[in-house]
Amino acid sequence: MQQDPYRPTQSVDPIDQSDTALMFMSGGGEMGALMRAHDWSTSPLGHPRAWPQALRTVVELMLNSKFPMFVAWGPALGFLYNDSYRDVLGDKHPHALGARFCDVWAEIWHDLSPLAERALRGEATYADRLHLLMNRHGYDESTWFTFSYSPVRDETGAIAGVYCACVEVTEQVLAERYRNEELERFRALFEQAPGIMAVLRGPDHVFELTNQSYLQLIGGRQLVGKRARDALPEVTGQGFFELLDRVYQSGEPFVGHALPLRLQRESGGPLEERFIDFVYQPIRDAGGAVSGIFVEGSDVTARKQIEDELRAANRQKDQFLAMLAHELRNPLAPIMTAAQLLRLGRQDAKSVANASEIIVRQASHMTDLVNDLLDVSRVTRGLVALEKEELDLNVIVSAAVEQVRPLVDARRHALTLQLSGQPAHVIGDRTRLIQVISNILNNAAKYTAPGGSILLAVTVDETRVFITVRDNGVGIAPEVLPYIFDLFTQAERTPDRSQGGLGIGLALVKSLIALHSGSVHAGSAGLGQGSEFSLCLPRVAAPAPDNSPGGRRAAAQDAGHLRVMVVDDNVDAAQMLAALLEVQGHALSVEYDGQGALERARRERPDVLLLDIGLPDMDGYELARRLRAQPENAHATLVALTGYGQRQDREEAQQAGFDHYLVKPADLGEVSEVLARAKAAR
Repeated sequence: MQQDPYRPTQSVDPIDQSDTALMFMSGGGEMGALMRAHDWSTSPLGHPRAWPQALRTVVELMLNSKFPMFVAWGPALGFLYNDSYRDVLGDKHPHALGARFCDVWAEIWHDLSPLAERALRGEATYADRLHLLMNRHGYDESTWFTFSYSPVRDETGAIAGVYCACVEVTEQVLAERYRNEELERFRALFEQAPGIMAVLRGPDHVFELTNQSYLQLIGGRQLVGKRARDALPEVTGQGFFELLDRVYQSGEPFVGHALPLRLQRESGGPLEERFIDFVYQPIRDAGGAVSGIFVEGSDVTARKQIEDELRAANRQKDQFLAMLAHELRNPLAPIMTAAQLLRLGRQDAKSVANASEIIVRQASHMTDLVNDLLDVSRVTRGLVALEKEELDLNVIVSAAVEQVRPLVDARRHALTLQLSGQPAHVIGDRTRLIQVISNILNNAAKYTAPGGSILLAVTVDETRVFITVRDNGVGIAPEVLPYIFDLFTQAERTPDRSQGGLGIGLALVKSLIALHSGSVHAGSAGLGQGSEFSLCLPRVAAPAPDNSPGGRRAAAQDAGHLRVMVVDDNVDAAQMLAALLEVQGHALSVEYDGQGALERARRERPDVLLLDIGLPDMDGYELARRLRAQPENAHATLVALTGYGQRQDREEAQQAGFDHYLVKPADLGEVSEVLARAKAAR
């Protein structure tokens, strides 16, 4: 067994049991043995045989105690300590025995000396958890001690030393500090948590803790220390306090999902409705009884609004699909009936003409529906490219009136047109602006009872041009007015939906006007009070030379005779278009594939070629490139006639050599205008 270096061996002169002067060191443990074997010749205390009785008494008491103790005696405060104090000294043991107090603890003497001096003056001192930066293991370390310094008197009654009983509390202090740091960390997490949190205590639900999110929810009021019913009086009657009572009494948690909560978030302000997900979780004490409630949750108002909007959008989608089915079936029914009558072949010329007119009219209506759908799709996806030029809105308005005139006349409306009397120039797309104005005029005509009145006015100021359409029709309900420009929004209609439409026209108007850097507004005094729509566009100061399509359109009135080739693999479509152009006096030829068109074009050298893109042997782009490569047709006018209308399709057509791009079904007026330009360029 290894020998303790501080335990005296048999070679050390043991205390003589007959030496009564040193009997006070007997039974003193290892430190008593060390004192008996110690060389006291260099110690300011001298040999123990010469120690005064007061010191002997203190040393005997100290050596037989299991509590860490030391005594510093005499003018030099010689240092004596017991076994329990050795761990406090660390590497300073055993050299500290008999040394001066100030030398033993030199690194902390500035902390200890004031306390020692007070004890030497007769005043007992006490330090609780005093922080001391000790160097007892070869390095500085933070320690904490609880101790007292007491004066020790000699036989004469004079204070001769300082007695100390101490305990090191470093581990307890560090453990408490760690616990406090953990608590502070958890408190910070609690405070910074994105969800609402609160702790309520007792049957009256007194707020003990709340986090920042909870305070933001309720408007930043002071809650801690207040009963819930007193802190949030406006919540009374909404069921939340009753839920707290039930959870406290039953001990069963409660979970709520998107429940409405009306709060007065500003002093004197109105009640504001929020929606919250939350849990009321009972808190139990050591005995298992409910002592409080932990509240945790989140403000889901934004999510609830999005969900409501999605549900509303889904309902609008379903309503739109139902409307679309209805609107498409309506024209299909007379088309099918007229077609069946024509198929029988038993009608006279008048009946045939009537059936044909019905088919044309209803097909035109279906085309308008499909075009509206395509338009709104392209606009909402940002695929519309405006062909902007300088225009006079007085002219545009007049063109829009001409488009809507048949409906206005059919319903016997009195239409008053008030132009500005001065130039009302804007930068815009002529076709799109006519579409916008005619859409609003068309609505005014449809939703005004027969024999009503409609006012269309153009006014200007220095920077803006205004177009106002006012009618005395059915009006707009107040609850519908804020959403009148939303996609698929319509007011209530009669079951037969005699007015028709898909509810996308005004959404398209708003989008197109926005593309022109303008705005549109709707107003109505209510149902039966008529409606007013106002358009506003930026005005340009001076008109540019008239090179607009409107100015060029006059040339279409006298297009002259041209050699025209129609190339389309749809036999019916090709023949019908050729028949229409022949009626106008043009010389027509028809081909149904690309190779035939190339061979015939080389022979006939047509002035204009109307080419379908989707041909069976080669697409229209390849056909256009090959036609351009033929010297006979290098300068012919090439017109793409296709069902594809995306921007990339137009760009590919331009790269292939097309001069014009028309989307099926092409308007006869557009075709005539293209032919007129070709005639003028000849």
